[in-house]
Amino acid sequence: MKFLLSVLGMVMILEGLPYFAFPDRIKVWLIRVSEMPAVRLRAFGFTAMCVGMVLVYLGQRSNLF
Repeated sequence: MKFLLSVLGMVMILEGLPYFAFPDRIKVWLIRVSEMPAVRLRAFGFTAMCVGMVLVYLGQRSNLF
């Protein structure tokens, strides 16, 4: 549970960083994202999930940490 909370905290930090650093650019980017077709957003989300799963798998299998 401690690891899960740490990971969620890091995700929130990384997700919040662009909103803190570039609020005006984020507004423009969100408008562009809202105009994208749903199929494209789903494809992007699926790709991001697959890359994330591969990274988690590699992180679990490696002896680096």
